[in-house]
Amino acid sequence: MTTLANNNHVSALSHVNKRGEANMVDVTDKALTSRSATAEGYIQMSVHTLSLITQGDNKKGDVFSVARIAGIQAAKKCSDLIPLCHPLMLTKVNVDFTIDEERSQVHVTSLCKLTGQTGVEMEALTAVAVACLTLFDMCKAADPLMEIHGIRVMTKEGGKSGSWQAKAEQALEDSKNKG
Repeated sequence: MTTLANNNHVSALSHVNKRGEANMVDVTDKALTSRSATAEGYIQMSVHTLSLITQGDNKKGDVFSVARIAGIQAAKKCSDLIPLCHPLMLTKVNVDFTIDEERSQVHVTSLCKLTGQTGVEMEALTAVAVACLTLFDMCKAADPLMEIHGIRVMTKEGGKSGSWQAKAEQALEDSKNKG
């Protein structure tokens, strides 16, 4: 698996045609292959708010269950939100949460999988973004100053361009700088 640093993976823009117009990529002739992607993001909040959600004391209920379902649903609806994304038949969507008490934040991760003709990076990113937004929505009464940050693709597997992995050190450094 290739490891990428920031801006080391440069190629032509695939969603722009030769005239510079927005264009949906034609995947008709691409082979069906197993593809997956993982993404991550963070939502930072007050110590009090983090305690409310980890103790199950948020008045809106189990925020993690609601955010998980929202993230899964968002991945499934990605093509309805991002104009040039292809509608995909996802075979797996997973959204997980890890509490980082030291930085008073929640680390949100997603995994999307399918066998298809195009990748699932946008679906993984959308799952994380909407899960973070749902956490914000569920907790905004207690903490309107929460901050969402660090949303990025972590891994991609399958397809013509093969597999790659983002450098973990960069995510850790970015998280430290926010905390």
